[in-house]
Amino acid sequence: MSAIRRKFGEDYQVVNTNRAMSFSAPSKRKRQRFVEKNGRCNVQHGNLGGETSRYISDLFTTLVDLKWRWNLLIFLLTYTVAWLIMASMWWIIAYIRGDLGHGHDESYTPCVANVYNFPSAFLFFIETETTIGYGYRYITEKCPEGILLFLFQSLLGSIVDAFLIGCMFIKMSQPKKRAETLMFSQDAVISQRDGKLCLMFRVGNLRNSHMVSAQIRCKLIESRQTPEGEFLPLDQRELDVGFGTGADQLFLVSPLTICHEINSNSPFFDLSQRSLMNEQFEIVVILEGIVETTG
Repeated sequence: MSAIRRKFGEDYQVVNTNRAMSFSAPSKRKRQRFVEKNGRCNVQHGNLGGETSRYISDLFTTLVDLKWRWNLLIFLLTYTVAWLIMASMWWIIAYIRGDLGHGHDESYTPCVANVYNFPSAFLFFIETETTIGYGYRYITEKCPEGILLFLFQSLLGSIVDAFLIGCMFIKMSQPKKRAETLMFSQDAVISQRDGKLCLMFRVGNLRNSHMVSAQIRCKLIESRQTPEGEFLPLDQRELDVGFGTGADQLFLVSPLTICHEINSNSPFFDLSQRSLMNEQFEIVVILEGIVETTG
């Protein structure tokens, strides 16, 4: 029998398995995709109301989702501004107490020893924040406001470090680049297997490290109209790839062929070869698993 080999969203080609008959199909047929081949979704939200405030309320996830250049810019600006503000507070304490005018007067006890101007106050803050402590600049016991500022600086520095470093760590551990070594077949094929008509495609893992608990799912995305007349744009339906038999649980050490049986429960059951080529739909394949090396 004849089977269709379909390249989703780009072109269509008929594969004739019994050479009895064939149909010509358009090639290089560009369509706007719901999900790109690299996994990016072509969805833009608009007219939601309060969208900015919602993103700000979930600030941590918003920072993780930003592009790397914005993450690095925020990282640098946050530390730079925090350092300048805290150094200014140490300089203000020294200015109010009159420590700046005494210079190297050994008979005078300042709030922070050897802080004469803003650069020296900035160096003292950096030495304290990074726990370098060269031993040349230090807080004296006759400065309660300096002790309180030191406690505040320690708490604030810990919070900023945990927030920004945690954000950078999570962003680096995201599996976006790991997906580059997970290969899907460029085309899907409809053909017979074990006497049954099946939609088939292949998936493989290029790395030697295993994917733990790998599971695959398929979604058929198609606009349709219900018997009541309701129009459902981009309606999502599940394609059975072995959920009942456990075939969706993959041991992905070598390339595997994933099969969807076209039976009475399949959305493709009532479609002919010609109508399948003219249908407007998209199949999204979702592969989930835990990367063995990073978790």
